[in-house]
Amino acid sequence: MAAIVRGFLAMQARAAADQRRPLARATHAKGVCARGTFEVLDVRAGRDRRVADRLAVGLYALPATYPAIVRFANSAQQMRSDWVPDVRSLSFSVDLTSRGGPPAPACQDYALQSVATLPFDDVRAFVVFGSVMAAANDVIAASALPFRDQLVFARTKLQILQQQRQPVKPYQQLRYWSNVPFRHGDEDIVKYSLLPWATNTARPLRRGDPNALGAELARHLIDDHPASTFDFALQFMDVRSMTHQGRRRDAAFWIDHPSVEWPERQAPFHVVARLRLLPSPPLGPATVERSYIDVTEHSLPDHRPVGAVNRARWQVQVASRRARQAEE
Repeated sequence: MAAIVRGFLAMQARAAADQRRPLARATHAKGVCARGTFEVLDVRAGRDRRVADRLAVGLYALPATYPAIVRFANSAQQMRSDWVPDVRSLSFSVDLTSRGGPPAPACQDYALQSVATLPFDDVRAFVVFGSVMAAANDVIAASALPFRDQLVFARTKLQILQQQRQPVKPYQQLRYWSNVPFRHGDEDIVKYSLLPWATNTARPLRRGDPNALGAELARHLIDDHPASTFDFALQFMDVRSMTHQGRRRDAAFWIDHPSVEWPERQAPFHVVARLRLLPSPPLGPATVERSYIDVTEHSLPDHRPVGAVNRARWQVQVASRRARQAEE
């Protein structure tokens, strides 16, 4: 894990030095925050009882509406033009202070991206990528790897490039996925997705504006009423139904291979909540920089992340955040 942390901290520092700016996040450096609400629906209404009982766990057991802070971002560690192809992200924090019950975190955090998978085949690929990125020269570092790890690194880089080749579309009109799995009570494992409503409005992006995505989101939040809505859905890990390359796999495979998509045809998503943006100006830059998403620390016990890649990502995120805070 130390190699992963060193690699991402090195990327974080190089990006800041190259652009002559303070440290930003190790990934998702450029973003904009908005206010919203997270409405938990009545998951039992109109559903088969067995499905409803599986869904009605933790935060989703009772209908309620909570305040939320939503952060849209580009995935790169550089502050670059929005017209550079990239994966986009939507992260949000649900304020749980009004929720009754036993002591719990003050918020429930979520992090999703505009692709269904991560580029890392497993935690080993994450380690190899981090070790190369920690080096002063990634080409030399990659060539010094054992041949098997060279293949792992090359495959990861190729998957990153393929995922970045997305059409540039307004944040509010993209679909997002959690990429990695989470606990859903004591018995189930799930992934999440945010599905944009067809009524989410947007104007054509301004070609000459390097901040076109943030500018369009700001315009949308101020001018368009109502602002955008996303359906929030859960996908159960059903190992008896899901197959990869024509074969059933065990739970460990589906949990620890985040580059493999859980087939939606075999394991459908179930809508349990709605994330709505509020019609108000985006939050200021200082608020954006102070805020952070932590799906491990800011999580109810029923919804904690699972798997080796989740554990590795959390260590990177904590180290990156501490590096930023130490510079303030």
